Amino acid sequence: MPETLQRRHDPIIQFAVFMENKLGRLHDLIRVLYENQVHVMAMTVLDTTDSSILRIIVDDHERARTILRRSSFHFNESPVLVLEMNSSADIHRALCALLEAEINIHYTYAFITRPNDKCALALSVEDPDVAGHALSQCGFHILTRDDITR
Repeated sequence: MPETLQRRHDPIIQFAVFMENKLGRLHDLIRVLYENQVHVMAMTVLDTTDSSILRIIVDDHERARTILRRSSFHFNESPVLVLEMNSSADIHRALCALLEAEINIHYTYAFITRPNDKCALALSVEDPDVAGHALSQCGFHILTRDDITR
Protein backbone atom coordinates (compact mmCIF):
# COMPACT_ATOMS: atom_id res chain seq x y z
CA MET A 1 0.00 0.00 0.00
CA PRO A 2 1.43 3.46 -0.83
CA GLU A 3 2.75 5.28 2.21
CA THR A 4 0.36 8.25 1.81
CA LEU A 5 -2.69 5.96 1.81
CA GLN A 6 -1.46 4.09 4.87
CA ARG A 7 -1.07 7.37 6.78
CA ARG A 8 -4.66 8.34 6.09
CA HIS A 9 -5.95 4.99 7.31
CA ASP A 10 -3.64 4.63 10.28
CA PRO A 11 -3.50 8.00 12.06
CA ILE A 12 -2.18 8.55 15.54
CA ILE A 13 -5.07 9.22 17.89
CA GLN A 14 -4.99 11.75 20.70
CA PHE A 15 -7.30 11.57 23.68
CA ALA A 16 -8.49 14.79 25.30
CA VAL A 17 -9.54 13.73 28.79
CA PHE A 18 -11.67 16.15 30.82
CA MET A 19 -10.96 16.00 34.55
CA GLU A 20 -11.60 17.89 37.74
CA ASN A 21 -8.62 19.98 38.72
CA LYS A 22 -8.04 18.29 42.05
CA LEU A 23 -5.20 16.58 43.83
CA GLY A 24 -4.52 13.05 42.58
CA ARG A 25 -6.80 13.03 39.55
CA LEU A 26 -3.95 12.96 37.01
CA HIS A 27 -2.29 10.21 39.05
CA ASP A 28 -5.53 8.18 38.97
CA LEU A 29 -5.67 8.32 35.19
CA ILE A 30 -2.01 7.49 34.60
CA ARG A 31 -2.16 4.70 37.18
CA VAL A 32 -5.14 2.97 35.55
CA LEU A 33 -3.42 3.13 32.14
CA TYR A 34 -0.14 1.84 33.62
CA GLU A 35 -1.89 -1.03 35.42
CA ASN A 36 -3.40 -2.08 32.08
CA GLN A 37 -0.08 -1.91 30.19
CA VAL A 38 -1.03 1.19 28.19
CA HIS A 39 2.00 3.44 27.83
CA VAL A 40 1.69 7.21 27.63
CA MET A 41 3.86 8.34 24.73
CA ALA A 42 3.09 12.09 24.86
CA MET A 43 1.08 14.36 27.09
CA THR A 44 0.19 17.94 27.84
CA VAL A 45 -2.21 19.50 30.34
CA LEU A 46 -4.31 22.62 29.98
CA ASP A 47 -5.73 23.66 33.32
CA THR A 48 -8.22 26.14 34.65
CA THR A 49 -9.38 26.77 38.19
CA ASP A 50 -11.95 23.97 38.24
CA SER A 51 -11.03 21.58 35.45
CA SER A 52 -8.22 20.32 33.26
CA ILE A 53 -7.89 18.89 29.79
CA LEU A 54 -5.22 16.24 29.53
CA ARG A 55 -4.15 15.50 25.97
CA ILE A 56 -2.39 12.17 25.67
CA ILE A 57 -1.10 9.86 22.99
CA VAL A 58 -0.74 6.23 23.98
CA ASP A 59 0.71 3.14 22.36
CA ASP A 60 -2.63 1.28 22.26
CA HIS A 61 -5.55 3.62 21.72
CA GLU A 62 -8.20 0.86 21.46
CA ARG A 63 -7.27 -0.48 24.89
CA ALA A 64 -7.04 3.05 26.28
CA ARG A 65 -10.54 3.86 24.99
CA THR A 66 -11.96 0.83 26.81
CA ILE A 67 -10.10 1.69 30.02
CA LEU A 68 -11.17 5.34 29.96
CA ARG A 69 -14.82 4.38 29.47
CA ARG A 70 -14.69 1.68 32.14
CA SER A 71 -13.05 4.13 34.57
CA SER A 72 -15.68 6.84 33.87
CA PHE A 73 -13.28 9.40 32.41
CA HIS A 74 -14.91 11.81 29.97
CA PHE A 75 -12.91 12.18 26.77
CA ASN A 76 -12.93 12.70 23.07
CA GLU A 77 -10.59 11.45 20.37
CA SER A 78 -9.00 13.17 17.42
CA PRO A 79 -6.24 12.40 14.96
CA VAL A 80 -2.99 14.35 15.21
CA LEU A 81 0.05 14.60 13.00
CA VAL A 82 3.20 13.33 14.63
CA LEU A 83 6.38 14.58 13.10
CA GLU A 84 9.69 12.79 13.55
CA MET A 85 12.60 15.18 14.08
CA ASN A 86 16.34 14.68 13.92
CA SER A 87 17.32 17.89 15.73
CA SER A 88 15.91 21.05 17.26
CA ALA A 89 16.56 22.83 13.93
CA ASP A 90 13.77 20.71 12.44
CA ILE A 91 11.20 22.71 14.41
CA HIS A 92 12.06 25.80 12.39
CA ARG A 93 12.01 23.90 9.09
CA ALA A 94 8.63 22.34 9.93
CA LEU A 95 7.10 25.67 10.89
CA CYS A 96 8.41 27.23 7.66
CA ALA A 97 6.81 24.41 5.63
CA LEU A 98 3.48 24.86 7.41
CA LEU A 99 3.59 28.64 7.03
CA GLU A 100 4.32 28.32 3.33
CA ALA A 101 1.36 25.95 2.99
CA GLU A 102 -0.76 28.43 4.98
CA ILE A 103 -1.62 25.86 7.65
CA ASN A 104 -2.79 27.12 11.03
CA ILE A 105 -1.38 25.27 14.04
CA HIS A 106 -3.85 24.89 16.91
CA TYR A 107 -1.35 23.47 19.40
CA THR A 108 1.69 21.24 19.63
CA TYR A 109 3.48 19.18 22.26
CA ALA A 110 6.52 16.91 22.44
CA PHE A 111 6.66 13.18 22.99
CA ILE A 112 7.92 11.76 26.28
CA THR A 113 9.31 8.66 24.61
CA ARG A 114 11.46 8.66 21.53
CA PRO A 115 9.90 6.64 18.70
CA ASN A 116 12.69 5.22 16.51
CA ASP A 117 15.15 6.85 18.98
CA LYS A 118 14.29 10.28 17.54
CA CYS A 119 12.38 13.24 18.90
CA ALA A 120 8.75 13.54 17.92
CA LEU A 121 6.28 16.40 17.95
CA ALA A 122 2.47 16.09 17.99
CA LEU A 123 0.68 18.74 15.94
CA SER A 124 -2.99 19.65 15.86
CA VAL A 125 -3.42 21.54 12.61
CA GLU A 126 -6.17 23.08 10.56
CA ASP A 127 -5.84 20.69 7.60
CA PRO A 128 -3.94 17.48 8.45
CA ASP A 129 -3.83 16.19 4.87
CA VAL A 130 -2.33 19.38 3.44
CA ALA A 131 0.00 19.74 6.42
CA GLY A 132 1.20 16.16 6.10
CA HIS A 133 1.82 16.62 2.40
CA ALA A 134 3.73 19.88 2.95
CA LEU A 135 5.90 18.33 5.65
CA SER A 136 6.55 15.20 3.59
CA GLN A 137 7.60 17.36 0.64
CA CYS A 138 10.23 18.93 2.92
CA GLY A 139 11.62 15.50 3.79
CA PHE A 140 9.90 14.98 7.14
CA HIS A 141 8.66 11.56 8.21
CA ILE A 142 5.09 11.62 9.53
CA LEU A 143 4.65 8.83 12.05
CA THR A 144 1.72 6.43 11.97
CA ARG A 145 0.16 4.31 14.67
CA ASP A 146 2.49 1.43 13.76
CA ASP A 147 5.49 3.64 14.60
CA ILE A 148 4.42 4.11 18.22
CA THR A 149 2.75 0.79 18.99
CA ARG A 150 4.83 -1.43 21.26
